[in-house]
Amino acid sequence: MPDKLTPAQRSALMSRIRSKDTKPEMIVRRLLHRMGYRYVLHDKRLPGTPDLVFPARRKVIFVHGCFWHGHTCGRGFKPVTNAEFWRAKIKRNQERDREARRELRRLGWESLTVFECTLKHLEITRLTALLVRYLGGTHRE
Repeated sequence: MPDKLTPAQRSALMSRIRSKDTKPEMIVRRLLHRMGYRYVLHDKRLPGTPDLVFPARRKVIFVHGCFWHGHTCGRGFKPVTNAEFWRAKIKRNQERDREARRELRRLGWESLTVFECTLKHLEITRLTALLVRYLGGTHRE
C-alpha cells in the first residue's frame, strides 16, 4: 500500500515526534514529583539514557511509547506502508532496550519500564502504588 503522504510530508510529520518530554513521560514525572520523589532526567552517562534516574536508590524508570518499543498491548500496531522497515526498526529498538537493561543490571542499577498504555489503563492510585513499591518511601515521609 503506497504512503498517502509525500516523502517531504512524511519527514515533516516524523520530525515532530519527541523522544523526550513526551505526554506519558510528563504524567509520570508530575506524579512522582507530587509524591515527593526527586530525580535526574535523561542521564546520558547511563546505558539507554533512562527517562528518570534516582541516583541514591540506584534505580531508573523508562517511559516507553507502545508503538516505538513494540509493546504487545495492541497500541503497538504494525504499519502497512513500508512494513519491513518498521518491523526491523522496532526490533532494533527492543534489542537496544534489552541491552540497556542488561547493562544497567551489570552496573548495579534496577530498572522499571512504564508503557504508555499503562497510563491509560491504570487509575492513578494503582500507578502510584506501583511506583511506591518500586522506589520505596520518599524523603518527606
